[in-house]
Amino acid sequence: MSQTIALVVAAGRGSRLGADRPKQYLNLAGAPILRHTLRALAAHPGIDGVRAVIHPDDGEAYANAASGLNLMAPVHGGASRQQSVLNGLESLVDAGPTRVLIHDGARPFVEAATIDRVLQALETHAGAIPAIAVSDTLKRTAADGTIAETVPRAGLWRAQTPQGFRYADILTAHRAAQGEADASDDAAVLERTGQTVALVQGSPENVKVTTQDDLTRAERWLAGAMETRVGQGFDVHRFADTPGPVMLCGLPIDHDVGLAGHSDADVGLHVVVDALLGALGEGDIGHHFPPSDPTWKGADSAQFVTHALEIARTRGARLVHVDVTLICERPKVGPHRDAMAARIADLLELPTARVSVKATTTEGLGFTGRREGIAAQAAVTVQLPEEA
Repeated sequence: MSQTIALVVAAGRGSRLGADRPKQYLNLAGAPILRHTLRALAAHPGIDGVRAVIHPDDGEAYANAASGLNLMAPVHGGASRQQSVLNGLESLVDAGPTRVLIHDGARPFVEAATIDRVLQALETHAGAIPAIAVSDTLKRTAADGTIAETVPRAGLWRAQTPQGFRYADILTAHRAAQGEADASDDAAVLERTGQTVALVQGSPENVKVTTQDDLTRAERWLAGAMETRVGQGFDVHRFADTPGPVMLCGLPIDHDVGLAGHSDADVGLHVVVDALLGALGEGDIGHHFPPSDPTWKGADSAQFVTHALEIARTRGARLVHVDVTLICERPKVGPHRDAMAARIADLLELPTARVSVKATTTEGLGFTGRREGIAAQAAVTVQLPEEA
């Protein structure tokens, strides 16, 4: 039996932000907001499972956000947040957790210490929430926009999530609340039953992304908590005795002969993969795709790029820039540079402006000068969370 399961409520539409998709799937430092949230909860040692409650239309977006994370299968939400939470709680009946944490999908910066405080408070209370004391003077306005009164701020707190509960108590409370007016949060649902909810110290960084300004501030804050790394890759492939084309940077380039290699011998993509893996400290392409493994004979090197990108996402990395240099006398790269850059950008889900493809020769020297093959090198810049 799982002791503690975290429910991440992510079925809302986030219309106040005015984006082209629900806010939880907007990019924050190179990954969906929801991914940051899910990863933080899944990494906490006191949480035994994480389940997201999502909108029925968001299956593909969720799969992308959750890729590579060890999570429970998601469930569909309802017409309101309260119904979505109830759906999530009902889905856990068979799992029978002792405790449940309910967290907003758009709160990506929840800290382990905050979770610890909530879990500790549940040892003696039916519910516990993190909160921040109100420090600003509060005003209540009249209908005409003028100040009607000044509200005393003593004893007032701003509630955050994750809100923790004994599972049986919060399930009973949410079942009883069906048909009633929606409560402002899950603690209010439990309060209606007469149960006591503890308040623990929250964190100023545990913000909920609601508006474009929130997203901008989150980007700035996260950028300050990231470290920059640069990885480099170098590879060589000789020309084969087989007819062309040559695969370069994901594109077939007309040439009289192809390149020799266990996969499709795309030297341009291979160096991108090596550089990205190097920046992440994850070995090299041969470690992940051994040449001795027949699985990769003739394989499309785009698979290798996708694999490296998934590792980067799992680590919370943000790709910043890719710079590729192809070294050869032939074929001519110049006419294809823009298309090559666009293909790499597409594979790495980057703007094309963040990818550079260049070409040079060795002035007739060495094996490339003798037109025996192609060499390539790449540099990839990434940002990683400091704790990585």
